[in-house]
Amino acid sequence: MVHPVQVRPIGDDEGNRLLRIVRRDSGSVVTWRRAQMVLLSAQGMPVPRIAEVTFTSPDRVRDVLHNFNADGFDSLYPRYAGGRPPKFDLKQRAEIKKIALSHPGDHDLPFSTWSLPKLADFLVAEGVVDDISHERLRVLLREQGVSFQAVKTWKTSTDSDYEAKKHRVLELYAIADGTCSPGPGDPTIVFCVDEFGPLNLQPHPGKQWAPRAVGKGDQGAPRRRRRRATYTRRHGVRHLMAALDLARDKMYGHVTHRKSRTQFLAFCRYLRSLYPADVRIAIVCDNFSPHLSTQVDDRVGRWAAANNVEIAYTPIYCSWLNRIEPQFTALRYFTLDGTDHQTHHEQASMIRRYIAWRNRHTTDPKLRKVIKRGEARNRAKVA
Repeated sequence: MVHPVQVRPIGDDEGNRLLRIVRRDSGSVVTWRRAQMVLLSAQGMPVPRIAEVTFTSPDRVRDVLHNFNADGFDSLYPRYAGGRPPKFDLKQRAEIKKIALSHPGDHDLPFSTWSLPKLADFLVAEGVVDDISHERLRVLLREQGVSFQAVKTWKTSTDSDYEAKKHRVLELYAIADGTCSPGPGDPTIVFCVDEFGPLNLQPHPGKQWAPRAVGKGDQGAPRRRRRRATYTRRHGVRHLMAALDLARDKMYGHVTHRKSRTQFLAFCRYLRSLYPADVRIAIVCDNFSPHLSTQVDDRVGRWAAANNVEIAYTPIYCSWLNRIEPQFTALRYFTLDGTDHQTHHEQASMIRRYIAWRNRHTTDPKLRKVIKRGEARNRAKVA
């Protein structure tokens, strides 16, 4: 029996790192495309489906997954050859990288971080190199994948049912993708649900195509669109309740004043009405309090039990498992970036029209490629 190719099991830290790479709007196109393939495989998507989404061949996807399983995150970054022979050999480069990634205190030095001058002097004093300029050292470190970065915090999932929740979400995705047959009592339709917002009435930064400035004396050239620098927000906020139907690849959204349990249940009732009552559906969502059924308010659990619905929760701090999050990137990029909506009605209308356009064009290969590229390349932080 031939087992399908799939990425090795990844943890929270690796999953969130992949999500950050795919969300980033700068850097190598090759890197974010490879990271997208690995992330989709970690979410349980089969190789043929990944190849379809990323517009490449199944063999290419398998190579990327095999390389990631063998080399980890190093395999995501392209290694281009050619050009002038390197001045420093591989052993020297490896030692320079090792020392740059170490803490100065480990070498009994009285400072907490490396600067290029201090690092260059230390490399010469230790005999790693005979001489190296500060600029050459910076370029060499960049070639080795090392850059000067701010220290960041990290967190891991504290969910006591982490493995069970993750396994169930991936199992539902496999059923939706058709790679796993549903068992007795399993849902056949899967929705991914999350909230997007808050939606403010304020000028949003963005980019546009505009003629390049020729010179100071070119007063007749058209100027690019400007946005207000001062504004007030006196009209409150709105929230988008959104869902992605994995079977139909369609997105649904309702704009509401609040995102409480009442609005969540109203949106779930709408999703339930899209299929006959005898068809069991699953709703994948995070652990936001309105999604939960508690001892104080168990309306969500009672409604799900009475309407043939399974509520599947992603583990805490594992938003990368929810497949609707990439959809928010394209939505933000095409409906909010560079806009200055005057009313909430105008803003909500723009969002609804985009969702309708997206659902109409998911079967068009060219436009579908634009949508998927926008989702993968321009990912932004979501609610």
